[in-house]
Amino acid sequence: MEKRKLLLVAEGKEKADLVLKGGRVLNVFTNEFLEGDVAVCQDTIVGIGQYEGIREIDCRGRYIVPGYFDAHVHIESTLAMPGELSKAVLKSGTTTLIADPHELVNVKGKKALDFLLAATENVPLNVYIMIPSSVPATPFDTNGAGEFMAEDMEEYLKKDRILGLGEVMCFTDVVAGEEKILDKLSLFEKKHIDGHAPGLSGGNLQAYRLSGVENDHECSTIDEVKEKLRAGLSIFIREGSGAKNLEPIVSGMLKEGLPFSRCAFCTDDKHLEEIEEDGHISVCVRKAIALGMEPAEAYKTASWYPASAYGLKHLGAVAPGYQADLVVLEDVKTAKATMTLYKGIPSEEYRVEGFDFTGWEELLHTVEFPTLTKEKLIVKKENKNHVLGMIPKELLTEHLFEEVPGENGVFLPDAVYNKLCVVERHGKNGNVSAAPIKGFGIKNGAVATSVSHDSHNIIAAGDNDEDIIAAVNYLKEIQGGYVLASGGKVVGAVPLAVCGLLSKESKEEIQRKAGKILSMAKDMGVAEGIDPFITLSFMALPVIPKLRLLDTGLFDVEKFEKI
Repeated sequence: MEKRKLLLVAEGKEKADLVLKGGRVLNVFTNEFLEGDVAVCQDTIVGIGQYEGIREIDCRGRYIVPGYFDAHVHIESTLAMPGELSKAVLKSGTTTLIADPHELVNVKGKKALDFLLAATENVPLNVYIMIPSSVPATPFDTNGAGEFMAEDMEEYLKKDRILGLGEVMCFTDVVAGEEKILDKLSLFEKKHIDGHAPGLSGGNLQAYRLSGVENDHECSTIDEVKEKLRAGLSIFIREGSGAKNLEPIVSGMLKEGLPFSRCAFCTDDKHLEEIEEDGHISVCVRKAIALGMEPAEAYKTASWYPASAYGLKHLGAVAPGYQADLVVLEDVKTAKATMTLYKGIPSEEYRVEGFDFTGWEELLHTVEFPTLTKEKLIVKKENKNHVLGMIPKELLTEHLFEEVPGENGVFLPDAVYNKLCVVERHGKNGNVSAAPIKGFGIKNGAVATSVSHDSHNIIAAGDNDEDIIAAVNYLKEIQGGYVLASGGKVVGAVPLAVCGLLSKESKEEIQRKAGKILSMAKDMGVAEGIDPFITLSFMALPVIPKLRLLDTGLFDVEKFEKI
């Protein structure tokens, strides 16, 4: 539509394509909710005031706010293809995802990155991509794709939906001035650079910020938030399925009187069925308001602030010239959408087609390893063993050194000390490692998954070898997924055939299968505050303190060395 036509509509001289009539509209620039109509032509807001439209929607007594942002998300953790995911998050009010596909890229490199760009091209969401910076996350374990170097990234710099460099997890390499990561930082110095620096402080934090990193989503305490804000980082407040950091951060910031203008909400990793049942970024807004954040500020943290952080000047506000991504609410305190509009069209009017995998078949065959046997799972019982100590609602672990059960010099798992194992699944070396883990709590069973950050080998935990073996070997049969075993046989599964990370099925089928298997795992004793699959999937990630298990063995993150 030509500019002159838009100007006439903005002046009220011609009808808009769509008018939301009589709502209380959030003005993100003045922190006010103001009565007015929102006039939309095609995908653009043309005015707030009194308007007539070819189509009109009665919003009297309701609130109108900008569409929500997930400022940092791994789409793969939802298990759903982007089209299916869009159906779930749109109805919850989310219209923009800032996605880091380092899960897919760790498995299949550039082919997987190109796949995600193709799979997100025509979905009814704004999907922006951050190029994975740390593939692999460290050189200490085995991924499928090998290294993703600066020269591999150059061709993506000019693509419209590429915003910058994804979370820089190898903060020790950054601080040490390691050439490979500095090359990547230099390549993206005119774009945006995401951070990942749990617990980083002092001079190391200053050096990390100096490198060009702009934000961090790994804060779990208010002291960490304050130090990183003071260093110039933006803080992305995470509330996902595994890590739930919103309450301590928001409560702490409110108590300290800290501004939220350098903050945004994100999920990082969140299950589809949890999104369907509870909401997406709407959960963050609702919880923040319940903790005492002013509603206008909470909605800005879900929209205007992340849009500003990423320089997306056409998003994040309900004002003339902004894209018509809008959420209509009954109650400003719940953040529950009664209607979401993406580019001026109500979400329920979009029809999402299934993705055609022609040309992408190699992504459906990525799980290859020798059959797992009991001999490969033997763990020597020491006077005291290194034990991964899980922490409810956290991805951090304790590095415990404790006496574990066993006989004849061999560790025997039980309900307190489960056995954790990692199996290399990319067909490269057949590595298998195992160690005790405390705090998972499963009884008479085992879970296994091909989703295991960031190299995505198979990870499993159980209180007996037979169930671990049954669950792990079944993953090869279905080419990846979530599996639950008990009594030596598989009792539930969610197939994830796309790189062992994503399902080809509908969101309803994913939700049904995942909900069932999660409920069964919880019934087997998996501890409160521990997600049986998402939390477990981080136990092999060697960039989150303190102790991890890789396919190559135990890894001390604080010393950054193998044990």
